[in-house]
Amino acid sequence: MTSGPYQTEQSADLRSRAKRVLPGGVNSNVRLLAPAVFFDHGSGSRLVDIDGNDYVDYLLGQGPNFLGHAPDDILDAVDAASRRGMVYGAQHRLEVEAAELMIDALGWANQVRFGVSGTESVQAALRLARAVTGRTRFVRFEGHYHGWLDNVLVTVSDGRAAAASAGQLASHLDDSVMLPWNDLPAVERVLADHDDIAAVLMEPVMLNAGSIEPRPGYLEGVRKACDSHGVVLIFDEVISGFRVAPGGAAQRYGVAPDLATYGKAMAGGWPVSALAGTAEMMKRFGTGEVNHSGTFNASVMACAATAATLRRLSADPPYDRITELGRRLMDGLSELAGGHGLDLNVQGVPMAFHAGFGDGPVTDYRSLGRLDADAYAAFAHTLIAHGVWVAGRGIWYLSAAHDDQDIDETLERVDTAMKATVS
Repeated sequence: MTSGPYQTEQSADLRSRAKRVLPGGVNSNVRLLAPAVFFDHGSGSRLVDIDGNDYVDYLLGQGPNFLGHAPDDILDAVDAASRRGMVYGAQHRLEVEAAELMIDALGWANQVRFGVSGTESVQAALRLARAVTGRTRFVRFEGHYHGWLDNVLVTVSDGRAAAASAGQLASHLDDSVMLPWNDLPAVERVLADHDDIAAVLMEPVMLNAGSIEPRPGYLEGVRKACDSHGVVLIFDEVISGFRVAPGGAAQRYGVAPDLATYGKAMAGGWPVSALAGTAEMMKRFGTGEVNHSGTFNASVMACAATAATLRRLSADPPYDRITELGRRLMDGLSELAGGHGLDLNVQGVPMAFHAGFGDGPVTDYRSLGRLDADAYAAFAHTLIAHGVWVAGRGIWYLSAAHDDQDIDETLERVDTAMKATVS
């Protein structure tokens, strides 16, 4: 870790132990480049590591802790429900209640299927789209993330998709067509020129990389093109769902997909995902024509957490507060950076914005290359050493638990970190 006021002796010791029993000392490759900090607990907007250091958290577990860490009402609901049983291998009341609440919140979908991870729900959506259309390939976009399985994990070079991991079957990527995002004519051309496209799969707002919003008319245009060519429109809302609006990006931008995947913010930190869609499409799961299975699908814990979270988001919507705090934080970061002579580009939606060093704004995935990723990753380590927990790739998440005091303390800590960076 970059030198700073925080000492992490106990984390360093635990790191050495972890590396003996866990590959790389971690359980997700995303964490390989993160600082070797081990946490003792989290509460609300704060994390405390095993050395007693306090952090204002803007990673939020990579997004799931939209209500903050360990929200009492969600934990109480899960505890009460799970004490009656956890996994039945059969149906229970909570899965129906959670589905009803989710459909009410989304406004456009008729049915949902619950899973455990966003990755698997994306695969269910693609399988269903193929079954509905009788076609094989799908359109995807540069910089959008849809999980780590062979047919969706990619690295992009000169607009071409390539396998991103050793052991990955590169041939599985042949089923997809990679396009630049926010380029409507490119989508229209591909759908007009190819009769084997089953689906268009996208993040409707590109939060994974750059926090880039769709251009005016883009989503509407893609919707129209899909309708014209009998193609299924799939929104991957694993990140944006219930975060950018109560009904996700579909509500925020006023365009309904045929299918959409959800996760992260929908269950107060509990592992759960969902595939939502129209009854006409989803019925194929119900007839058994299309297989979608899983031992832990719609577990009592997942459904209790989902139902409790959606009830809270409905009863006390945090979106205006998060927007206000996010904008204040974005403005504060920009002002501090200017005062220290740092070229920091801050952009995106306030509840999940992006920061990076270099010439902005970033308008598409390729323009992210103008930013100095290594310099920002180093700065993120400095921020962490000064008590601001962030991702090295530039995304900043806000939660319902953040308040004005958090923003004040964050900007003070960022100011100190920037002084250390330029000194």
